[in-house]
Amino acid sequence: MTASFDDFQKLDIRVGRIVEAEPFPEARKPAIKLRVDFGDLGIKRSSAQITAHYDVDGLVGRQVLAVVNFPPRQIGPIMSEVLVLGVPDADGEVVLLSPDQDVPLGGRLF
Repeated sequence: MTASFDDFQKLDIRVGRIVEAEPFPEARKPAIKLRVDFGDLGIKRSSAQITAHYDVDGLVGRQVLAVVNFPPRQIGPIMSEVLVLGVPDADGEVVLLSPDQDVPLGGRLF
């Protein structure tokens, strides 16, 4: 399937900083609950299946990329408001996508 540039522009992918992370034992698959600050867009909640490479203490302060214009989705007892992006490593475990240097919060990927 081929996507057009217009299709790509429909995705609003922004930089945020994780300000809170906590275990999410209620999730069907191992996950961590996140609160991510996107600057002027505010702080949004998410759930991420990232337990293989990350612990809650090491996530706070990390910048990440996330899709911010998907509709909210109920994940167990929380409403996930953004989709934090990652790619699989050689074992299929998620590695978070992030800028290689600090950038302003809310910056849009283009």
